[in-house]
Amino acid sequence: MAYVNKPRPYKKEYQQEKVRGEHENRMERQRARRKLDKEGVARKGKDVAHVKALSKGGSNADGVRLESPHKNRSFKRKSDGSMK
Repeated sequence: MAYVNKPRPYKKEYQQEKVRGEHENRMERQRARRKLDKEGVARKGKDVAHVKALSKGGSNADGVRLESPHKNRSFKRKSDGSMK
């Protein structure tokens, strides 16, 4: 059986992202990365981490820092999978 490669539905994904309210957080992350790039910060191999997580109501105004991807992407979790 041959695998049929369907084109990825980017428009649909984008609309779903906006409906779920994820678009604004994505833009906030992008602004933080661009600001560090403009300041000339070498961030190769690092993640831009928000001091207060965006999922917890944080923003760039709360501050950002560079962290290793391992540290930035691992958090203690509740039983439902959300951050503690």
